[in-house]
Amino acid sequence: MSRVYTTILRFNLDRPGDRTALEYLQGIGKEEYKSLNKAVVAAVNDHFLRKSCLAADPYLETREKEDAFLRRVQETIEQSLRSVPAAAPITSPPAPSPESTEDFDAALDFINGL
Repeated sequence: MSRVYTTILRFNLDRPGDRTALEYLQGIGKEEYKSLNKAVVAAVNDHFLRKSCLAADPYLETREKEDAFLRRVQETIEQSLRSVPAAAPITSPPAPSPESTEDFDAALDFINGL
């Protein structure tokens, strides 16, 4: 007995969703998928796996969007840091003057007394 199951797909070109799906399938390159069968199998499996993951974890999509947003923020920061010229070396701050340490001690005493 053969272990191959055959089915027929029909696309109604009057429906935008059907037309788009057919265009995707017609545009599949051989470098990505070796056959149309493999592309359909991958798409069906991905769709239903994602659907079951969302059913098990309703916040999955939100976290994915947040992660993508954070990646874009990080990439933007990295790009801007690369474009900034090298800054002068950071020097240590000047030693505090005696009156500033007295003010600091007085502020700490006030805070501790609350």
